[in-house]
Amino acid sequence: MKLVYKAVLLNLLVLTSLGSKVIVTKSTLRAPLPISLNLKEEFQTIHSFGASDCWSAKFIGTWQNETKKNQIADLLFSLDTLSDGQPKGIGLSLWRMNIGAGSYEQKDSSFITDEWRREACFLSPDGQYDWSKQAGSQWFLQAARRRGVRYALGFTNSPPVQMTRNGKAFSAGGKSFNLKPTALASFTDFLVTVATHFQLDYLSPINEPQWDWTAGKNGRANQEGSPAENKDIASVTSALSTKLLASKAKTTVVTGEAGQLNYLYEKAESGRGNQLDYFFTNNGPSPLARQPNVAPIWAYHSYFTTCSDSTLVAIRQRAAQRAKAVGNPMLWQSEFGVLGDICGKYNGSPRHTGIDYGLYVAKVIHNDLTVANVTSWQWWLAINPYNYSDGLVYINGPDGTYQKHDNARRDGEVLDSKQLWAFGNYARFVRPGMKRVGVRLGAVSNPVAEASHFMVSAYKDPIRKQLVLVCINMTSDAVSLPINGVHIRHNRFASYTTTNTKSLAKSIVAANQIQAEPKSVVTLVGTYE
Repeated sequence: MKLVYKAVLLNLLVLTSLGSKVIVTKSTLRAPLPISLNLKEEFQTIHSFGASDCWSAKFIGTWQNETKKNQIADLLFSLDTLSDGQPKGIGLSLWRMNIGAGSYEQKDSSFITDEWRREACFLSPDGQYDWSKQAGSQWFLQAARRRGVRYALGFTNSPPVQMTRNGKAFSAGGKSFNLKPTALASFTDFLVTVATHFQLDYLSPINEPQWDWTAGKNGRANQEGSPAENKDIASVTSALSTKLLASKAKTTVVTGEAGQLNYLYEKAESGRGNQLDYFFTNNGPSPLARQPNVAPIWAYHSYFTTCSDSTLVAIRQRAAQRAKAVGNPMLWQSEFGVLGDICGKYNGSPRHTGIDYGLYVAKVIHNDLTVANVTSWQWWLAINPYNYSDGLVYINGPDGTYQKHDNARRDGEVLDSKQLWAFGNYARFVRPGMKRVGVRLGAVSNPVAEASHFMVSAYKDPIRKQLVLVCINMTSDAVSLPINGVHIRHNRFASYTTTNTKSLAKSIVAANQIQAEPKSVVTLVGTYE
């Protein structure tokens, strides 16, 4: 009797919060959740879904075991399918390559504790380029391209160490960019040269400028990084614009990489906030929209803005409103992973790879896409050797443990995660050029209530007449999903389901008999008429 009551109450809460009128009877135990589509209501055009090669590609890309390396590349990049129709991988459409600052060559004198987080630099202190550096990263870049990944983006955490104020790849203190005042031309020359050599589509020159990136009390830092004020970002971007134009490069600058989404519209210490107004209004000091080879895009990171659900939604609403007010630059969510304690429900440490974490990732993606209207959504650590939850593909050492990740430098065990496959429910099927279209649950949309119960978003390819719906069932009950407002050819969808025991498992379902399993992410792919 308690189980029946719980199910009835849950359905009541879901449906009333979404605006439907419900009478509590036995029939509400499996009450359907109607989905209404409006293909004429169009929102943003999707650019890409991506992830970065930090920090592991340098070692894993040089493994002698080609089978394992290709297994990882397939999981991340492949658009192929297995014999049962299940996707071989999640089909990323953008790959982020870290352009290192040279802390790897400094070894222990880099004062960066973890060798995995030190990066080599293509430019030697004597001014010569060595294109054999970052061989592991280069292997993954080429593996991505061989599998059809459309875009490559190069990003930096720090200028080359020979150009920094303190000769290190992290800040000595202060809030300004860790770049010698005389080295702006050298730094931007370096970035243009690297971008040209690797034929990068995008350059992101400064990462998380709101954080100070200084050493701890022990005098050592955790990784490469540098703070930057808005004026520093403007100077670097302007110099890159001039040089890329002069060299007739096809590379475009995408900047921002804000450490928190609210810095796009709120003040931050030392001239590092209100970034949309600073960079996009005509009255601001540095309108980006008029600069050649600079995309009208501002990138942010979704960390620290996802608890509670009301905060998750409200911050993204404000960012979208501010973007619209300053001329509608596109927003990218360019870095995310499970970091720290989140509402007491999720935590980066220790490693979690089950469906609850996959559902959480899907929830954040959903709100970045449907509330903030981002056109690109990108993950942080594509390959993770740590006892931490911010990876897609995980690496254990050859002995099968992850506590000793240093053992994985030359070989290791490859593991997937529900973070990977839940991300794939979007990345594999919502392809570049698709448009997000109108969809509503019940009678009234309520994104805060939906975030803890059920979410759905929809996308169309108007050329191929393909329709993609991504449904997230956060609850422990199956949900029937009658779909209105569209006619699907042959009345059938291809369905791809991720649960605790399934990873994009394929089935064919009748359009009038769709059901989302408990705690699942379901992608429906059909052809509309």
